[in-house]
Amino acid sequence: MNASTMQPVRREEILDYVTYGEQREQIRAAVLKIKEPRRIHLGPHMTFLFENRDTVRYQIQEMVRVERLVKESEIQHEIETYNELLGGPGELGASLLIEIDDPAQRAVKLVAWRNLMDHVYARLEDGQKVMVSYDRRQVGDERLSSVQYVRFATGGRVPVALGSDHPDYAHEDKLTDGQRRALAEDLGQ
Repeated sequence: MNASTMQPVRREEILDYVTYGEQREQIRAAVLKIKEPRRIHLGPHMTFLFENRDTVRYQIQEMVRVERLVKESEIQHEIETYNELLGGPGELGASLLIEIDDPAQRAVKLVAWRNLMDHVYARLEDGQKVMVSYDRRQVGDERLSSVQYVRFATGGRVPVALGSDHPDYAHEDKLTDGQRRALAEDLGQ
């Protein structure tokens, strides 16, 4: 595993909000470039945002800036919360957004897709499906949350595709070479 991409963000890496504000535009531009190949669509309504240390550190910095956090306990809470987005050894961590613009349609689909997360997978080069793991608290008694925090335990192997075999949302989309390179980098390859 590449220590630079998947080890948790540490407190000493987080700037105070004033210093961060002075550097924000340069940091933001760099992180947007990092995020680009890690934003992967699956069908018309699902977007995975694969996370690494740079993207997580940026999110922490943004929270510190927006909330104007100065208390160590509050900053540490943000660090711990966002570090959970990182995959562990041999894993890829991602935020999954279920994007349906129409509120009425979204409400219906999130009920119909309540068990969607049991059908989401990453396909490896040998054809093996690695099912997603997710926090079951993000699925209510009646509906799925439109934001999920997920992990793929790929054993350090880079997926070639993401997919869903849910009867109402059956899609499999191949990853581009650029996407695979970014995920390989996050896995330390």
